[in-house]
Amino acid sequence: MKSNNATTNTTHGIIKVLIADDHAIVREGLKQIIADTTDIVVAGESENGLGAIKLARSHDYDVLLLDISMPDKNGIEVLKQIKKEFPALPVLMLSMHREDQYAIRALKAGASGYLNK
Repeated sequence: MKSNNATTNTTHGIIKVLIADDHAIVREGLKQIIADTTDIVVAGESENGLGAIKLARSHDYDVLLLDISMPDKNGIEVLKQIKKEFPALPVLMLSMHREDQYAIRALKAGASGYLNK
């Protein structure tokens, strides 16, 4: 299992991002936004929660952008699993739901932040 130490890659000046969202258009939009930044790269992407967990286990990332609503495993469950295995990995939750529905739960489960899509 990889260490997923959040400081591993940032010492080289490049922040490696893993995007997990079931909507391809959202992943593409995030990749376009990140592409405009020279020190951040999308190093992995998944369309579901189980894929995100697999990728986190097999590669080192500096941050995870994680959708709350996914078809196989809800984002809060994925967040809890990721934080259990990789407590130093910052996770930013993405959601189309109102903040009051999920933000507190996500932050209590270990998310570093919560953004509405």
